[in-house]
Amino acid sequence: MNDKETKRSCIDCAVTACNGKGGMFPDFCPTCELDPEKLESAVRLYIDDEENSAVMKAAAEVEAENYCRMTRIEEIAEFASKTGARKLGIATCVGLISEARTAAKIFRHKGFEVVGAACKIGAQPKVSVGIDERCCDVGPNICNPIMQAKLLNEEKTDLNVVIGLCVGHDSLFYKYSDALCTTLITKDRVLGHNPAAALYQANAYYSKLLK
Repeated sequence: MNDKETKRSCIDCAVTACNGKGGMFPDFCPTCELDPEKLESAVRLYIDDEENSAVMKAAAEVEAENYCRMTRIEEIAEFASKTGARKLGIATCVGLISEARTAAKIFRHKGFEVVGAACKIGAQPKVSVGIDERCCDVGPNICNPIMQAKLLNEEKTDLNVVIGLCVGHDSLFYKYSDALCTTLITKDRVLGHNPAAALYQANAYYSKLLK
């Protein structure tokens, strides 16, 4: 797709006038073209749905009260407290089991009940679910995000925390989780689990991403 065919949207904006800090809205800005009824319908869901309302208020308070002061794990604990979550589930990659154990220790220290499910739970061969055998080079058994979600659902967790699930496996975990989910660590094996680094260097050391 060339530039003339590209539909511009929020990801093409460098102004973010919608953030309320001045500036002109670009001519392609979705905010300027929103159907008022659709906008009102979305806004009402933050007001009329009890869970949505509690989540939005808690998230706003965590941000306002701890802006640039709390780490991500501290923010998760604070958010959980504000929403009344007492039982936390951790869905972790086995490759980050040490980090997951430390996270559980911190959450327990803050008074939460914590249960976890690791990605290889069930120890099922990849070939048993139709995955090509060549994928076994990095390990013979499947990651099992659906089972992780089902186990945490059975535990009736109030909030699930994702630690390093693979791309796609995290998607399936979110899909099958009954509880709200948040992410503590996003896996990036090359960049030490800091995927934003590739974006910061896309015009320099990681220019290959744009070639």
